[in-house]
Amino acid sequence: MDADIKWLDDPEVFRVNQLPAHSDHHYYGNYAEWAHHRSRFVQSLDGQWQFRFAQNPQERPADFYAVDHDCADFGTIAVPSEIELSDYAQNNYINTLIPWEGKIYRRPAYAVDGQNKEEGSFSTGADNTVGLYRKEFDLDPALRGQQIRVRFAGVERAVYLWLNGHFIGYAEDSFTPSEFDLTPYIQDEGNVMAVEVFKHSTASWLEDQDMFRFSGIFRSVDLLAQPVTHVEDLTIRPTVDDDYHTGRFNLELQLAGEQAGTVHVIAKDADGRVIVDQTKPVAAKVQLDETAVADVHLWDNHHPYLYQLLVEVKDETGHLLELVPYRFGFRRIEISPDHVVLLNGQRLIINGVNRHEWDAQRGRSVTMADMEKDIQTFKENNINAVRTCHYPDQLPWYSLCDDNGIYMMAENNLESHATWQKMGRVAPSYNVPGSVPQWKEAVVDRARTNYETFKNHPAILFWSLGNESFVGDDMVAMQEFYKAHDDSRLVHYEGVCHTHDYSEQIPSLDKASYLPAGGTKDYRDQVSDVESWMYLPPQQVEEYLQNNPDKPFMECEYMHDMGNSCGGMGSYIELLDKYPQYFGGFIWDFIDQALQVKDPVSGKLVMRYGGDFDDRHSDYEFSGDGLMFADRTPKPAMQEVRYYYGLHK
Repeated sequence: MDADIKWLDDPEVFRVNQLPAHSDHHYYGNYAEWAHHRSRFVQSLDGQWQFRFAQNPQERPADFYAVDHDCADFGTIAVPSEIELSDYAQNNYINTLIPWEGKIYRRPAYAVDGQNKEEGSFSTGADNTVGLYRKEFDLDPALRGQQIRVRFAGVERAVYLWLNGHFIGYAEDSFTPSEFDLTPYIQDEGNVMAVEVFKHSTASWLEDQDMFRFSGIFRSVDLLAQPVTHVEDLTIRPTVDDDYHTGRFNLELQLAGEQAGTVHVIAKDADGRVIVDQTKPVAAKVQLDETAVADVHLWDNHHPYLYQLLVEVKDETGHLLELVPYRFGFRRIEISPDHVVLLNGQRLIINGVNRHEWDAQRGRSVTMADMEKDIQTFKENNINAVRTCHYPDQLPWYSLCDDNGIYMMAENNLESHATWQKMGRVAPSYNVPGSVPQWKEAVVDRARTNYETFKNHPAILFWSLGNESFVGDDMVAMQEFYKAHDDSRLVHYEGVCHTHDYSEQIPSLDKASYLPAGGTKDYRDQVSDVESWMYLPPQQVEEYLQNNPDKPFMECEYMHDMGNSCGGMGSYIELLDKYPQYFGGFIWDFIDQALQVKDPVSGKLVMRYGGDFDDRHSDYEFSGDGLMFADRTPKPAMQEVRYYYGLHK
């Protein structure tokens, strides 16, 4: 198969030869490797890559992936990093508009009349910048002779991959891992990996988040060797009985490779007491017998109790081939008959923030130190929950939230704001995904990848279908996917509120402020387990809660910490004491999106926001609405948050 640039224009092509998503487990050759967090099966490709930048697809050298391509005109770039922050392209911050609005006329394929294919929209787009990456490497001796794949943890926005001149695959969905099998073409020495990254494709319509619009390989790249017999996927099902004292442990494994030997599964509590000890023969699918766990320790914010799972894959002689460790927790989230959200039988209160991944120097290419600092800030300020706005985060963040008892709303990489809101009005004239059939599989795939990757994390209490994308049949399919695969969590989506007439539940609310002119199909009964709004004033929140609420209520975004904000927070917090159906919300947002640069006049390091880079269109200082400055210095508003969130720890 050859690469086809026309895939950029086609919403029905979003993965080619990409391996199926699977659980985010690590695997090691033995216990010593696990103890030192170094696996013989992993080789990092992070570091300096050869790089060439093209302003549009027409200017790129089409054969740059050839092994003998003359790279004399290539520079270098760090991987991971953002192309724009490496001085190759224009910085641009924008909120609700699509970046090309008013410059290039585009509409989403098939969204206007069902026939508009928009051929050439991105494949010949004058604004579609291209990053051309090349990396020469030898395979580490420990990886040679095995099945080899490559994992890109995050690439914005559409990526084509070649190895040693052979086309490998194509992927979209910038914020979830993309893996490809390299085995047919990998060499022990002298490999040439070529990666072509386009800033825009049909995925751009689905990734219209309120943020700086970057591109490039912004998360790590690793080679992964596959042991002779390998745990490809694990699904942990720890459930809690109605007595909240008995847990039940279930585990399903998907194995690849040679189907001989045994799988030994051990699970221990924090004191080392064994609660599960089973051995099964190796098979493509291994299902453990359900095990009851008496006096189970429940996971929550105050007591983030985790058990240790160990999966040992052994050959027929008993030799250890692979060790898979994973920490898991028992917890139960549900909605009571009177519409109260309960965690482990107790009312749940969310003291949350929305958190973009952000570093003042590195943009969205955040470090482990950034993540650890954010967790510390959460704990210091009584923040007990995070919404991964508006995309999946780096893999370590989910484990950090497990370890520290941070409740998670795990959001899909989906926002199509510009397609349905025009000049502040709800006008879904070319909304995607909506109910456009050609966009359905792309967004369901994003739900599938989000679920499969992070399904084993106890911190995740809610799956979120996305942000500000209106709603339609395609998002109903996303909801149905989650419900079919996971009954241990709730599903959230805010945009469904734009389809329902709330005249009886919230009488003072002007329908024109949230419903499109002419009405729309009501999806409220098909999407979202909870009632979710953004920035609904306390008065209207109380009206809803007073009028026999049939769903629990939360604000997935509120307070909007821009300028001198958060002063009215107490009005929301008071509702927690009056109405059990209200369970809090997530402040917008946690950290400013600003970049630290050297001022050319003073020579000092300063923060620059949207519009400070000659970027147009821009929403200017709207990028600065965090509880912290971009250097992670708390703003005065953080004191308000610490006080009010401290009232309901």
